[in-house]
Amino acid sequence: MAVKFQDYYETLGVARSASADEIKQAFRKLARRHHPDVAKDKTAGEARFKEINEAYEVLGDAEKRRRYDELGEHWQEGIPGEPSPHRRGHHRPPPGASDFEFSGTGFSDFFESFFGGGHGGFGGAPPPSRPRHTGEPDFAQPERDVEADLLVSLEEALHGSQRRVTLKRPDHTGTGSRTDSYNVRIPPGVHEGQRIRLAGQGEPGVRGAEAGDLYLRVRLERHPDFNVQDSDLYCELPLAPWEAVLGTQVTLPTLDGSTTLRIPPGTAADSLLRLRGLGLPKANQQRGDLYATARIKTPVTTSPQERVQWEQLAKTSPFKPRSEP
Repeated sequence: MAVKFQDYYETLGVARSASADEIKQAFRKLARRHHPDVAKDKTAGEARFKEINEAYEVLGDAEKRRRYDELGEHWQEGIPGEPSPHRRGHHRPPPGASDFEFSGTGFSDFFESFFGGGHGGFGGAPPPSRPRHTGEPDFAQPERDVEADLLVSLEEALHGSQRRVTLKRPDHTGTGSRTDSYNVRIPPGVHEGQRIRLAGQGEPGVRGAEAGDLYLRVRLERHPDFNVQDSDLYCELPLAPWEAVLGTQVTLPTLDGSTTLRIPPGTAADSLLRLRGLGLPKANQQRGDLYATARIKTPVTTSPQERVQWEQLAKTSPFKPRSEP
């Protein structure tokens, strides 16, 4: 199967010279518009959201972006200094490697080719602890594990889900291929990097040895509103200066739906406001917390009447943000 090039800059609608902040802003804008929770067409919205997520997964990471930019127009030859996808086995497998094709993981073939890592998509090299094939073995030899990335949304990490993943691989004769399907259970509380094991579904063993395993490594989907740290979620909460000074109540989105958050009077910039138990599940059956970071925004422009009020406040307020020299 030919690998289709993914123009991640075009996906996010930014120039190749875009700064990290511009890329982040473009992702958030598109992610909010196409998130499955708000998209009118849920199926199309989910597909578009995954495209945006994959683009930000690469362009939002300095090292991955550097590698992607190095690909350029020579992407079919692979990343400089690394084996090309063709040499890694997708079209012409090297000796001892098999040609694997996943679907249902949430990532494109292009991403799996260059950034998926492990042994996903192209059935790469065996783990270091496993013996390599150097010819026909003369003893029972366990075969290799197969590994691929699995894109998991925060909603799936919260509630758990089932995912149908298919794996196309060479058949036992080596002259054809077969496609296996798996209903993968994603348990609540999965975390970034966790591997879901499908025992015995890797490459078959040689001369009666046990088969390898199939591992799906969890990659948490980037969310337009929340960042994940362990089981806690973090979001930014813009506040007007008078809201921070006087206090107020705001409606805050969470993975469980909207909730009301009380902003105490005198809230300082960058204060962390905690909502207990609204994070992701932990191993002890409890949940992490949601933290809202107060970001105080000031008006870019003011009307003449507003300016008079601000000037009056400046004259009468005893507040001094700086010490006098």
